[in-house]
Amino acid sequence: MTKEKIEVFDSTLRDGAQAEGISFSVEDKLKIVKALDALGISYIEAGNPGSNPKDLEFFERVRGMKLVNAKLTAFGSTRRPDTPVEEDANVQSLLEANSEVIAIFGKSWDFHVTEIIKTTLDENLNMIMDTISYFKSKGKEVIFDAEHFFDGYKANAQYALKALEAAVKGGVDWLVLCETNGGAFPDDVYSITKTVCEKFPVKIGIHCHNDGGMAVANTIMAVKAGATQVQGTYIGFGERCGNVNLSTVIANLQLKRSYQCIPSNQLMNLTPTARFVAEVSNISLNEREPYIGNSAFAHKGGMHIDGVMKANHSFEHVNPDKVGNERRILMSEVSGKTTILSKIQKINPNIKKNSLETQEIMNCLKKMEHEGYQFEGAESSFELMIRKHLGKYKPFFQLKHYKIIGEQPSQDGDSSTAVVKLTVEGKDALTVAEGNGPVNALDKALRKALEEFYPVLKEVYLSDYKVRVVDTKKATGARVRVLIESTDGHDVWTTVGLSTDIIEASWIALVDSIEYKLLKEIEKKANIYLVEQRIN
Repeated sequence: MTKEKIEVFDSTLRDGAQAEGISFSVEDKLKIVKALDALGISYIEAGNPGSNPKDLEFFERVRGMKLVNAKLTAFGSTRRPDTPVEEDANVQSLLEANSEVIAIFGKSWDFHVTEIIKTTLDENLNMIMDTISYFKSKGKEVIFDAEHFFDGYKANAQYALKALEAAVKGGVDWLVLCETNGGAFPDDVYSITKTVCEKFPVKIGIHCHNDGGMAVANTIMAVKAGATQVQGTYIGFGERCGNVNLSTVIANLQLKRSYQCIPSNQLMNLTPTARFVAEVSNISLNEREPYIGNSAFAHKGGMHIDGVMKANHSFEHVNPDKVGNERRILMSEVSGKTTILSKIQKINPNIKKNSLETQEIMNCLKKMEHEGYQFEGAESSFELMIRKHLGKYKPFFQLKHYKIIGEQPSQDGDSSTAVVKLTVEGKDALTVAEGNGPVNALDKALRKALEEFYPVLKEVYLSDYKVRVVDTKKATGARVRVLIESTDGHDVWTTVGLSTDIIEASWIALVDSIEYKLLKEIEKKANIYLVEQRIN
């Protein structure tokens, strides 16, 4: 059965750029275009070339990029009131962008026409028709974004429909109904979209914001009513509460309903693409985002874990592999013996569920989590704890002492100095390093001391650092939990430290991070040796 095609229109580079804390460089934009095109997105709205020099430079550079799936789209407004379209500077800059598609937004709410842009209702209709007709005469595919359409329809349905009619008279290819304020309900979106689809003989799209938390539901209801284009941003960020999250919409429509949003073989890249876009955007991806979040297929409760291990569909609505994500079994005091045993048996396969060691490790885990440790996001530290308890651990170095010296004002960004003295393989190592804060200085000094003995550490760096106050009622005497995420460019692992001293907590997590990497390196070499032995 042929699936109905839904055109996905991504506005990350324009709507997304309006989100708080987001600032794309031209290089960032080019990287995101390449990633979204590879995923199979139909349209990529790349900005307004008339709004700033950065977008002008982007459009000049993107012309040399060969896109396989996506049509690059320039975005701008209708001509200004009482200005001939040929003389409107913004309209002309859209032509200069030389994009295949142009998205034009215009007013469909009578209140906005008379009170915001201060013109007459008839002139606004002329602005819509003139601008679209002009771009069609230049051979462009034109999308009309009817701004505030649902509010406009509720206030004055006759005029909102006249705005769409003006666009159709201008020869528009797509009418896109914009739920700009983000406060509509799914039933209203459905009924209004259905009315539009039945009235106009052109393709209809939907553009939703998430101020009421219903952007995904509103988008899907619009598709159900007949819309065949969905606009949004790939991971949902945008102005205020954000735009509809396209990664969620794509997965829902393609996995749960008979629609084709992207090529079927690209569904497995939904999650990797989301993480790439987040990385380029310099934001943390929402851990609990449906389908693509780190917690989307994470299981912690013992009964849930037992169920998902026996029949994954009992607690997972889709297989995580389908969207390029993975199942995670979280370590905690509520995980149950079976989960913890699976971790123990990776280190010592001979230990059973009823072994004394299993119960002792369970008790140790409960005690440490009661104190404030949390291993569900730091399984590398949990593995080290198991190794220590089973006698499968030998430290790679011993700390003699460390000292932190703070300096203000900072010199060239370095505000702290760390002195670290270690014993490694019977030899003392004393190092000094400056850093942007005490933890950064300590990290640098520790690595500097160890890299001479363990060169593989040169490829390791910290990719994330989080601090959480555990018992806030104790004010400045409270314990803090530090989570450190490390990577060597291939693998990623997280470790945890706990103390009333943030530096000590950071040190504990740093040491676990380094020792985990060195342990894995030994295991890798041992596996290579075994393979070579079998071959020989």
